[in-house]
Amino acid sequence: MTQDQAALEWYRVADLGDLPEGRVRTVTARDQAFALTHFEGEYAAFDNRCPHQGGPLGEGSIEKGWLRCPWHGYDYHPTTGEPPSGFSDCAIKVEVEVRDDGIYVGLEPAPAHLATTSDLMVETMVNWGVRHVFGMVGHSNLGFAEAMRRAEADGKLRYIGIRHEGAAAFAASAYAKLTGDPAAVFTIAGPGATNLVTGLWDAQMDRAPVLALTGQVAAQVMGPGDFQEIDLASAFEAVSAWSATVMHDSRHAELMNLALKHAHLDRGVGHLILPNEVQTLPVPEGAEAGTPDGRLPDFEIAPSPASVSRACALINEARRPAIVVGHGARFRMTEVLELAERLNAPVLTTFKGKGQIHDDHPLAAGILGRSGTPVASWMMNEADLLIVFGASFSTHTGIAEYQPTIQVDYDPMTLGKFHSVTEPVLGEIGVTARLLLAGLAEDGEWEDQRGTVAERWALWRNEKARREEDDRGEGVSGASLFAALTRQTPDDAVIAVDVGNNTYSFGRYFECSGQSVLMSGYLGSIGFGLPAAMGAWAAAPERKVIAVCGDGGLGQYLAEVTTAVKYEMDIAIVVLNNRELGKISKEQQAEQFAVWQTSLHNPNFAEYAELCGALGIRVEERSELDAALERAIAHRGPSLVEVISDPQLI
Repeated sequence: MTQDQAALEWYRVADLGDLPEGRVRTVTARDQAFALTHFEGEYAAFDNRCPHQGGPLGEGSIEKGWLRCPWHGYDYHPTTGEPPSGFSDCAIKVEVEVRDDGIYVGLEPAPAHLATTSDLMVETMVNWGVRHVFGMVGHSNLGFAEAMRRAEADGKLRYIGIRHEGAAAFAASAYAKLTGDPAAVFTIAGPGATNLVTGLWDAQMDRAPVLALTGQVAAQVMGPGDFQEIDLASAFEAVSAWSATVMHDSRHAELMNLALKHAHLDRGVGHLILPNEVQTLPVPEGAEAGTPDGRLPDFEIAPSPASVSRACALINEARRPAIVVGHGARFRMTEVLELAERLNAPVLTTFKGKGQIHDDHPLAAGILGRSGTPVASWMMNEADLLIVFGASFSTHTGIAEYQPTIQVDYDPMTLGKFHSVTEPVLGEIGVTARLLLAGLAEDGEWEDQRGTVAERWALWRNEKARREEDDRGEGVSGASLFAALTRQTPDDAVIAVDVGNNTYSFGRYFECSGQSVLMSGYLGSIGFGLPAAMGAWAAAPERKVIAVCGDGGLGQYLAEVTTAVKYEMDIAIVVLNNRELGKISKEQQAEQFAVWQTSLHNPNFAEYAELCGALGIRVEERSELDAALERAIAHRGPSLVEVISDPQLI
């Protein structure tokens, strides 16, 4: 061994006899691929990237005395790397030694890592509190992926590789809905980026902050139409609160600052487009990572004194006020409940607000609207004033237009969005609730509505019990399933609900006792349930996560069961298998159309879960529900309970 060879780092890459004469194969040393050749009794190794366009030399062949690249047929001598006469490109050769125990390649000591623009941007997003990234690594995002790998190795973030980019977007949306903070999604250019769009629309429409990071073809070939190039700026214009392309001379950390600032302040999607070669540029001299310091305001914004005074006057004149809370009040329910208890007022929730007040609270009136309870609709109709916090007045919710209404929201466009309200109050919900409480008359004569709430709940629970007994011999009823799930679900669980008849049944029959509920609200996208559960698990791994899905919704992202197994996610999936898109069947019947093309051919979902490495349980009778759910929820790791359900008994 020469002195120069002694300075090399040696890696064993093959056994003697592994590579026959006249063959080439790919080997790996220090996470780098090399093409190992055996030609005329001599071994040689080259950087696996063909000098022409980076093709994998190790996947090529030795033909007529030449090492041929499989991509474009460029030739190199199998032991020297020299090209044929008339060509100048030469394969990059590394040292090889044949020893008694195998074949070794010698590499120069790895140089110190040179920080890249991707390192700078990843450090910036970590500084802003991004701790989880859902995505798929590919050819147009490898530089940024390497920066995230280094950050993950340092314990600064967690990367979760998914099977479909749409699942990544739903997972990030659910993460934001549960925590109020953004997670990131990460894809390649072209189809990887476009697969994000549905889940990002869910985030955008439900005011959930998300950071979207999409690879792009190299900047020098953007425009003519390179492989997998699409106009990502135009494609993401409508679905993002803010979008920008990161270029060579960009202020890279500042663009990440702006993407996350918009995600926080606009409560939507901040999007960065990352051309391939820009990702690995050295950090410009003097550039520093960004932080949120001094970039975000105090969100405790108070409404005007005049607006508070008018709202308090309306409340003081009322006798039977009712409070309606939407998802926008999720993090300020303490203040809202203090106001409700002072007013003896029932608290109704939108479907997205389900669980924000426990259903056993003496003032809880359940969900209002199409997925709701008769308790809530009764209390709304009997009220003489509605005080609405953080709700969007969706037609599905059906907040009465004819009732005097105080609406509180931080977004001025949401106030009176669909119709005039008596008093639109612009302010942060917790601050405003405290101000309204402080402005109440000491001698207010508000009726104590607890007795009426209890009476209406008794009527509804009696009706639910009767529905549990319904059995046509064609599967389990929704009332039975969700009564059992109510009994078995831990108080601190997170429940991610899909879209379909399963969702309506959950809204009507499941009673919350502290659980957090996540759903695709304004978008109402089927397939949300399982990916959302993945996002909830990432956000709160200490809590049990339950995904409630129909067979149609689960089928859209069924492969993500393998993701749950890979990361040992503590998720219990409850799938209602009624062998059809039941909600669509009912809509066709309601419109007096024939039921058409709504039937489904399903696998045995429980067996499928077992094949993936999860616990799978199949339930065909009501009597089996409690034991199956108890076992699945107690299981540490992914589990699935398949419930054969009656499409008519929802």
